[in-house]
Amino acid sequence: MSRSPITGALLPAVASALLMLAPEPAAAQINRCTTPDGGTIYTDRRCSDLDAVERLPRDGAGGGAARAYRGGCARNLHDLIHEMTVAIDSRDVNRLAGVYHWTGMSHRAGYGTMDRLDRIVQQPLVDIVALRPATPVVVVERAGISASVSADSSVRVAGDRRPVALRVEQTAGGGAAPVRTIFGLRRHLDCWWVSL
Repeated sequence: MSRSPITGALLPAVASALLMLAPEPAAAQINRCTTPDGGTIYTDRRCSDLDAVERLPRDGAGGGAARAYRGGCARNLHDLIHEMTVAIDSRDVNRLAGVYHWTGMSHRAGYGTMDRLDRIVQQPLVDIVALRPATPVVVVERAGISASVSADSSVRVAGDRRPVALRVEQTAGGGAAPVRTIFGLRRHLDCWWVSL
């Protein structure tokens, strides 16, 4: 059986058209969300479905980003982390100092702290992570049982698990050596502040 020239040219054209109609493989988008208590969640769902907010993208501007008025101090951890991220990304030591808890600090200690904050903003930021306290373990004694402790005899206490500190992850200089700075969290006048 011989093919006609029209059929030979038509078959590849029809096959190409059908391939163009085939659906593209779906790629799941992973969202990085911040919970109201400062925790991070990675999900393929919308952050709002989990009562969280999308982690704000960093603009990578690197210099002198204009500071928008944000209505005062950081009322929640999300705002505090955002403000620290923008301050470090823009290398703005004054902006980072704006979320620092200066109450009760001497003049001399203030200068030392500003020098330390300046060193922090000069290094590239990787992430800011909220740290929670370790879960305490309470050992329950049972009458007539030896003093050895097993997994069954300990009870985990679910206490207050709000963040107590922020860990700033950075890289040193131009290399990949990690640098970590732990900032304590302070609640003062209904605002969140950091301290070293």
